[in-house]
Amino acid sequence: MSENDAVAGLRQVQESILRSASDYDRDPAFVTLVAVSKTFPADAIEPVLAAGQRIFGENYVQEAKAKWPALRERYDGVELHMIGPLQSNKAKEAVELFDVIHTLDRPSLAEALAKEIAKQGKTPRLLVQVNTGEEPQKGGVIPTEVDAFLEACRAKYGLTIEGLMCIPPAEDPPSPHFALLNTIARRHGLTVLSMGMSADFDAAIQLGATHVRVGSAIFGSRTNR
Repeated sequence: MSENDAVAGLRQVQESILRSASDYDRDPAFVTLVAVSKTFPADAIEPVLAAGQRIFGENYVQEAKAKWPALRERYDGVELHMIGPLQSNKAKEAVELFDVIHTLDRPSLAEALAKEIAKQGKTPRLLVQVNTGEEPQKGGVIPTEVDAFLEACRAKYGLTIEGLMCIPPAEDPPSPHFALLNTIARRHGLTVLSMGMSADFDAAIQLGATHVRVGSAIFGSRTNR
């Protein structure tokens, strides 16, 4: 994909978000586009940065560490989101690198993040990933265990949780999963809902998404990793 294609993709996604927000009586100011730049090199990301996008999502700590410090020196105001599975032994680097972590999903990771937050004095915003489809191969807390996990994050580990994230099963209609995530968030007074990707962010916006994670519609197809 050329530089112009990526910028055109960005503009199309931005317009689609505005249209969806209008269709569903949502304020577009409360729907944040996270441009998913995983697997794409810095030179593919720079045109999108130059076009004004500042919020990006990465799946891998080491990849983000290789790309983003230099990009952040050239572009002010970048906000980096960790949207992939996070190993507890990468908590130190994740707290150093990321402004938002979407994939908190187990006590060992909560403990590791709490230690690093205290040690570094940095406070990345934290979302709990919910495995709405209860898929064994996928990270996330199953819905029946979210209440207890949120309580443990707050009471045991002293973490502030801002919201929830989900990735519906590929074979399922996404809307019931988005509705479930919204219901759980409302029950706990959580205001941030990270849900919806390139193929389904319209449905996510309809059901209350505050953050949509869009990669291929901006950057083109990627090598699966």
